[in-house]
Amino acid sequence: MANLFIKQEQHQYAGARPSYQANQYAQGRPSYPPELFQFIASKTPHHDLAWDVGTGTGQAARSLAEIYKNVVATDMSPKQLEFAPKLPNIRYQETSPTMSYSEIEQKVGSESSVDLVTVAQAMHWFDLPAFYQQVKWVLKKPDGIIAAWCYTNPQVNDSMDKLLEAFYENPYWDSPRKMVDDKYRSIDFPFDAVDGADNTGPFEFGNERTMSLEEYFSYLRSWSAYQKAKEKGVELLSQDVVENFKSAWGEDGNHGPKLVNFPIYLRIGKMGL
Repeated sequence: MANLFIKQEQHQYAGARPSYQANQYAQGRPSYPPELFQFIASKTPHHDLAWDVGTGTGQAARSLAEIYKNVVATDMSPKQLEFAPKLPNIRYQETSPTMSYSEIEQKVGSESSVDLVTVAQAMHWFDLPAFYQQVKWVLKKPDGIIAAWCYTNPQVNDSMDKLLEAFYENPYWDSPRKMVDDKYRSIDFPFDAVDGADNTGPFEFGNERTMSLEEYFSYLRSWSAYQKAKEKGVELLSQDVVENFKSAWGEDGNHGPKLVNFPIYLRIGKMGL
C-alpha cells in the first residue's frame, strides 16, 4: 500500500494497496527484473538516495538497495511493512495518508536531496497533482528522476490467458485500475524525457517468473478486486473456475511450474532546469 497522496475516496494517497492479507500480498506478487532497475539507474547521475513510495512489502526497495547507497521506503500500511525485506541500507517509514512537507523532510529527506523517486504498481491510486508537487520539491535539480511502473495480467499460454481475461472482467475493480489497463499511457506525467529518449514512455520490460498453479492462484487472491468481492461474500475463484484454470494449465501434459510473464510498463522522467 502506499502512503502519501492517495485520493480522498481511496483512503487517501500514497499508494493504496490494501493492507489486509499482507503476507499473501508479499508471497503472491512478482518481483521486478534487474534490467528494469539497471535502465532506471543509468538515468540518475548519482546513486546516493532513492525513495520508494508506496513500497508495500518492499519488492522494489530490495532491488534498489543493490544500486543506491540508501533507500527510504514508505508506506501507510504497517502490515505491509512487516513483510518487507530488512536490509541495512533500507529505511522503512510508515507515513500519513497525506504527507506534509515537514513529514517528508523528517522521514525522507530535505528539499533537492533525492536522486530517484520510484512508484511500483501504485501510482494509479495517487492524487497526482499533490504527489507531483512534493516529488518536484524533494528531487535533486536538475538531475532528479521519477520512475513509475505498472504490470498487466500475467501471460502463461493462450488458454490460460483467455480464461484470465474473462476472470479479470469482474465488477469489483476500483476505477483507478483503468490506468493500469492502459499501461500508464494516459496518466498525467509532467516531466522531461530522460537522456537518450524522445518521450517518457511507457517503456516495456519482460518479467518472467516460474510459478506453480497454486502460486498463480495466490497472485489472483492478492488482487484488490478479489478481496473486495470476498468482503461482499462473493468467491471469484469458485470450484468451476478453479477447475477450468487447472485444465488450461495442464493442457500440454505438464501440470508443474511454468514460466509466467508479467509485462511491465515504465514511465520515467527527469526534473527540468
